Amino acid sequence: MIRTTTRKNTLAATAAAAALAFGLSACGGMDDSDAENTDAGTAEETEGTGMDENTDGDTATAGENFGPGCAEVPADGDGSFEGMAQDPVATAASNNPLLSTLVTAVGEADLVDTLNSAEDITVFAPTNDAFDKIPEEDLNALLDDKDQLTEVLTYHVVEGRQAPEALADGTFTSLQGEDVTSAGSGEDFTVNGDSKVVCGNVQTSNATVYIVDTVLMPS
Repeated sequence: MIRTTTRKNTLAATAAAAALAFGLSACGGMDDSDAENTDAGTAEETEGTGMDENTDGDTATAGENFGPGCAEVPADGDGSFEGMAQDPVATAASNNPLLSTLVTAVGEADLVDTLNSAEDITVFAPTNDAFDKIPEEDLNALLDDKDQLTEVLTYHVVEGRQAPEALADGTFTSLQGEDVTSAGSGEDFTVNGDSKVVCGNVQTSNATVYIVDTVLMPS
Protein backbone atom coordinates (compact mmCIF):
# COMPACT_ATOMS: atom_id res chain seq x y z
CA MET A 1 0.00 0.00 0.00
CA ILE A 2 1.40 3.46 -0.83
CA ARG A 3 1.93 5.64 2.24
CA THR A 4 -0.75 8.28 2.88
CA THR A 5 1.73 11.11 2.41
CA THR A 6 2.78 9.66 -0.89
CA ARG A 7 -0.83 9.36 -2.07
CA LYS A 8 -1.61 12.95 -1.14
CA ASN A 9 1.08 14.22 -3.41
CA THR A 10 0.84 13.66 -7.13
CA LEU A 11 3.49 11.13 -8.10
CA ALA A 12 5.65 11.34 -11.14
CA ALA A 13 4.44 10.57 -14.61
CA THR A 14 2.90 11.50 -17.89
CA ALA A 15 1.96 10.14 -20.89
CA ALA A 16 1.70 10.96 -23.89
CA ALA A 17 0.51 13.62 -26.36
CA ALA A 18 0.38 14.85 -29.97
CA ALA A 19 -1.71 14.75 -33.15
CA LEU A 20 -1.57 13.90 -36.83
CA ALA A 21 0.21 16.41 -39.01
CA PHE A 22 -2.01 17.92 -41.65
CA GLY A 23 -0.76 19.08 -45.00
CA LEU A 24 -2.10 20.16 -48.33
CA SER A 25 -0.76 18.60 -51.53
CA ALA A 26 0.17 20.85 -54.40
CA CYS A 27 -1.41 20.04 -57.73
CA GLY A 28 0.46 20.40 -60.97
CA GLY A 29 -0.66 21.04 -64.49
CA MET A 30 -3.35 23.62 -63.68
CA ASP A 31 -4.88 25.53 -66.53
CA ASP A 32 -6.08 29.13 -66.26
CA SER A 33 -9.55 28.16 -65.04
CA ASP A 34 -8.03 25.96 -62.34
CA ALA A 35 -5.81 28.79 -61.19
CA GLU A 36 -8.80 31.07 -60.70
CA ASN A 37 -10.18 28.66 -58.09
CA THR A 38 -6.93 28.06 -56.22
CA ASP A 39 -7.56 30.51 -53.37
CA ALA A 40 -11.07 29.26 -52.73
CA GLY A 41 -10.01 25.62 -52.87
CA THR A 42 -7.16 26.19 -50.45
CA ALA A 43 -9.50 27.90 -47.98
CA GLU A 44 -11.91 24.95 -48.16
CA GLU A 45 -9.12 22.43 -47.63
CA THR A 46 -7.80 24.37 -44.63
CA GLU A 47 -11.25 24.49 -43.09
CA GLY A 48 -11.62 20.75 -43.60
CA THR A 49 -8.53 19.94 -41.52
CA GLY A 50 -9.99 21.58 -38.41
CA MET A 51 -6.91 23.76 -38.16
CA ASP A 52 -6.97 27.52 -37.72
CA GLU A 53 -5.64 29.39 -40.76
CA ASN A 54 -3.33 31.33 -38.48
CA THR A 55 -1.14 28.92 -36.51
CA ASP A 56 1.44 31.53 -35.51
CA GLY A 57 -0.18 32.21 -32.13
CA ASP A 58 0.94 30.88 -28.76
CA THR A 59 -2.02 28.55 -28.22
CA ALA A 60 -1.96 25.08 -29.73
CA THR A 61 -4.82 24.43 -32.13
CA ALA A 62 -6.55 21.25 -33.21
CA GLY A 63 -4.06 18.89 -34.80
CA GLU A 64 -0.96 20.35 -33.14
CA ASN A 65 1.17 18.53 -30.59
CA PHE A 66 3.23 20.62 -28.19
CA GLY A 67 5.69 20.44 -25.33
CA PRO A 68 9.38 19.61 -24.79
CA GLY A 69 8.67 15.90 -24.33
CA CYS A 70 7.37 15.59 -27.88
CA ALA A 71 10.95 15.54 -29.13
CA GLU A 72 11.34 12.10 -27.53
CA VAL A 73 8.42 10.59 -29.43
CA PRO A 74 9.65 8.42 -32.35
CA ALA A 75 9.68 10.27 -35.67
CA ASP A 76 8.12 7.37 -37.55
CA GLY A 77 6.66 3.92 -37.08
CA ASP A 78 3.82 2.72 -34.85
CA GLY A 79 5.05 4.79 -31.88
CA SER A 80 5.14 8.08 -33.81
CA PHE A 81 2.34 10.63 -33.65
CA GLU A 82 0.99 9.46 -36.98
CA GLY A 83 1.33 5.81 -36.02
CA MET A 84 -0.41 6.27 -32.67
CA ALA A 85 -3.34 7.96 -34.38
CA GLN A 86 -4.14 4.70 -36.17
CA ASP A 87 -4.64 2.60 -33.01
CA PRO A 88 -6.85 2.69 -29.89
CA VAL A 89 -5.16 4.26 -26.90
CA ALA A 90 -3.79 1.24 -25.01
CA THR A 91 -2.35 -0.25 -28.19
CA ALA A 92 -0.97 3.13 -29.26
CA ALA A 93 0.74 3.59 -25.88
CA SER A 94 2.33 0.14 -26.13
CA ASN A 95 4.16 1.30 -29.26
CA ASN A 96 5.58 4.42 -27.58
CA PRO A 97 8.84 3.79 -25.64
CA LEU A 98 8.09 6.73 -23.30
CA LEU A 99 5.10 4.89 -21.86
CA SER A 100 6.34 1.33 -21.25
CA THR A 101 5.82 1.44 -17.46
CA LEU A 102 2.30 2.75 -17.92
CA VAL A 103 1.60 -0.03 -20.41
CA THR A 104 2.84 -2.62 -17.87
CA ALA A 105 0.56 -1.14 -15.21
CA VAL A 106 -2.44 -1.13 -17.55
CA GLY A 107 -1.80 -4.80 -18.28
CA GLU A 108 -1.52 -5.68 -14.58
CA ALA A 109 -4.88 -4.00 -13.97
CA ASP A 110 -6.53 -5.77 -16.94
CA LEU A 111 -7.56 -2.41 -18.41
CA VAL A 112 -6.34 -2.89 -21.99
CA ASP A 113 -9.74 -3.83 -23.40
CA THR A 114 -11.50 -1.20 -21.29
CA LEU A 115 -9.33 1.60 -22.67
CA ASN A 116 -9.25 0.33 -26.23
CA SER A 117 -13.04 0.00 -26.41
CA ALA A 118 -13.82 3.38 -24.80
CA GLU A 119 -15.11 6.13 -27.06
CA ASP A 120 -13.96 9.76 -27.00
CA ILE A 121 -11.81 9.93 -23.88
CA THR A 122 -8.80 11.92 -22.73
CA VAL A 123 -5.88 10.18 -21.04
CA PHE A 124 -3.24 11.88 -18.91
CA ALA A 125 -0.41 9.45 -19.51
CA PRO A 126 2.54 9.38 -17.09
CA THR A 127 5.96 8.85 -18.59
CA ASN A 128 8.41 6.20 -17.43
CA ASP A 129 10.30 8.94 -15.57
CA ALA A 130 7.10 9.83 -13.74
CA PHE A 131 6.78 6.31 -12.39
CA ASP A 132 10.49 6.35 -11.50
CA LYS A 133 9.77 9.17 -9.05
CA ILE A 134 7.79 6.73 -6.91
CA PRO A 135 9.98 4.84 -4.42
CA GLU A 136 10.58 1.33 -5.73
CA GLU A 137 8.96 -0.34 -2.73
CA ASP A 138 5.81 1.75 -3.11
CA LEU A 139 5.65 1.22 -6.87
CA ASN A 140 5.98 -2.55 -6.50
CA ALA A 141 3.25 -2.52 -3.85
CA LEU A 142 1.00 -0.56 -6.19
CA LEU A 143 1.60 -2.95 -9.09
CA ASP A 144 0.79 -5.91 -6.81
CA ASP A 145 -2.49 -4.40 -5.58
CA LYS A 146 -4.89 -4.70 -8.51
CA ASP A 147 -7.72 -2.77 -6.83
CA GLN A 148 -5.56 0.19 -5.89
CA LEU A 149 -3.77 0.11 -9.25
CA THR A 150 -7.12 0.24 -11.04
CA GLU A 151 -8.16 3.23 -8.91
CA VAL A 152 -4.98 5.09 -9.81
CA LEU A 153 -5.01 4.30 -13.54
CA THR A 154 -8.71 5.06 -14.10
CA TYR A 155 -8.13 8.39 -12.36
CA HIS A 156 -5.96 9.33 -15.36
CA VAL A 157 -8.86 8.90 -17.80
CA VAL A 158 -11.52 11.59 -18.22
CA GLU A 159 -14.60 11.88 -20.38
CA GLY A 160 -14.53 13.51 -23.80
CA ARG A 161 -11.69 14.43 -26.14
CA GLN A 162 -10.42 17.55 -24.41
CA ALA A 163 -8.74 20.12 -26.66
CA PRO A 164 -5.80 22.18 -25.33
CA GLU A 165 -8.00 25.23 -24.72
CA ALA A 166 -10.23 23.14 -22.43
CA LEU A 167 -7.25 22.66 -20.10
CA ALA A 168 -6.94 26.40 -19.39
CA ASP A 169 -9.28 26.15 -16.40
CA GLY A 170 -10.74 22.67 -16.55
CA THR A 171 -12.53 20.29 -14.22
CA PHE A 172 -13.16 16.81 -15.63
CA THR A 173 -14.83 13.71 -14.26
CA SER A 174 -12.48 10.73 -14.28
CA LEU A 175 -13.37 7.13 -15.00
CA GLN A 176 -12.46 6.48 -11.34
CA GLY A 177 -15.19 8.93 -10.29
CA GLU A 178 -13.26 11.84 -8.81
CA ASP A 179 -12.52 15.12 -10.55
CA VAL A 180 -9.27 16.00 -12.29
CA THR A 181 -8.41 19.68 -12.66
CA SER A 182 -6.12 21.51 -15.06
CA ALA A 183 -4.80 25.02 -15.52
CA GLY A 184 -2.52 26.98 -17.81
CA SER A 185 -2.43 28.70 -21.16
CA GLY A 186 -0.74 28.54 -24.55
CA GLU A 187 1.41 25.43 -24.43
CA ASP A 188 2.07 25.44 -20.67
CA PHE A 189 -0.42 23.34 -18.68
CA THR A 190 -0.52 21.54 -15.35
CA VAL A 191 -2.85 18.82 -14.10
CA ASN A 192 -3.93 18.75 -10.45
CA GLY A 193 -1.50 21.57 -9.75
CA ASP A 194 1.79 19.65 -9.85
CA SER A 195 1.85 17.40 -12.88
CA LYS A 196 3.13 19.16 -16.00
CA VAL A 197 2.06 18.34 -19.53
CA VAL A 198 5.31 17.53 -21.35
CA CYS A 199 3.74 16.50 -24.65
CA GLY A 200 0.17 17.45 -25.38
CA ASN A 201 -2.64 16.83 -27.83
CA VAL A 202 -1.48 13.40 -29.01
CA GLN A 203 -4.23 11.68 -30.95
CA THR A 204 -5.15 8.00 -31.02
CA SER A 205 -8.15 6.50 -32.80
CA ASN A 206 -10.34 6.84 -29.71
CA ALA A 207 -8.58 9.27 -27.38
CA THR A 208 -6.66 12.49 -26.94
CA VAL A 209 -3.51 11.99 -24.85
CA TYR A 210 -1.55 14.42 -22.71
CA ILE A 211 1.76 12.99 -21.56
CA VAL A 212 2.52 14.16 -18.02
CA ASP A 213 5.56 14.11 -15.75
CA THR A 214 3.84 13.01 -12.54
CA VAL A 215 1.52 10.14 -11.63
CA LEU A 216 -1.85 11.49 -10.54
CA MET A 217 -3.21 10.10 -7.26
CA PRO A 218 -6.88 10.11 -6.26
CA SER A 219 -7.69 11.37 -2.78
